[in-house]
Amino acid sequence: MNTQVMELRQPQGGLVAADGRMSAQQVLQHAMVVQEVMRAVMRPGVHFGEIPGTDKPTLFQPGADKLCMTFRIAPEFDIQDLSTSDCVRYRVTCRGVHQLSGVTLGSCVGEASSNEEKYKWRRSVTDEEFDATPPAMRRVKYGKKWNTKQVRTEPADVANTVLKMAEKRAKIGMVLNVTAASDMFGQDLEDLDAALRESLVDGDGAPAAAPAPAAPTTWPAEAFAAQLPRWTKAVAGGLKTAAEIEALATSKGALTAEQLAAIRALKPVDPGQATDPDTAAFAADMEAAEGAQQ
Repeated sequence: MNTQVMELRQPQGGLVAADGRMSAQQVLQHAMVVQEVMRAVMRPGVHFGEIPGTDKPTLFQPGADKLCMTFRIAPEFDIQDLSTSDCVRYRVTCRGVHQLSGVTLGSCVGEASSNEEKYKWRRSVTDEEFDATPPAMRRVKYGKKWNTKQVRTEPADVANTVLKMAEKRAKIGMVLNVTAASDMFGQDLEDLDAALRESLVDGDGAPAAAPAPAAPTTWPAEAFAAQLPRWTKAVAGGLKTAAEIEALATSKGALTAEQLAAIRALKPVDPGQATDPDTAAFAADMEAAEGAQQ
């Protein structure tokens, strides 16, 4: 009896029906089309972007539009207004409909609220505005380099922005679902507050990677020309050698080939010139600079 029930429940033709499914070759061709569009049409920083700490680029709305155009996907939106008296909030369902057949290909839900960090607060115009705002409607946001006085944003002022953001999130999610491009693109990190995004990206507690050392600043031609006479006197008076001048100069900036040749051409002439006031002053400057570097 139980065996008969099991047989009745099994779909005809096996678990994977041939009708309506894509072949492995079609799946491969679809993925190749997405990659081709990404390489040939999309531009970094416009259609997608790298978010520090993530392993794949984030898809932006212009990039989602390009994929919609490629695969003839028409987005349709259903909007739920979940707003309260002190908060604007929308939940949007975006359905991707094939423009030629009218078939719904997939959907995704996106949400946005005026209580999000970047919408809820704004910088106070003046200290007087901050002081006149009720304590529950103001705050001081503490940053790494400076603190900012902020007051609550009027929800109605950002209502349209919040709605468009919910639509955008739903649309990008739908495009990733329908085109199966989530292995190449991520979503949403670009919309987060910078501090929150940083905490999520580094949420494993691992220290952030040290920034790459800045390239040495090249000596400006004017500054080099102003220093060269003093260096000439120092070498001529026997206070410093050309090699010492070169080491001191390169510690403060990169030298061009012409500037380096000018320093190496300096020669000692008369040790008596060490009593020259400018030369003596320069010697004191160099001694102080060398002491600070140690």
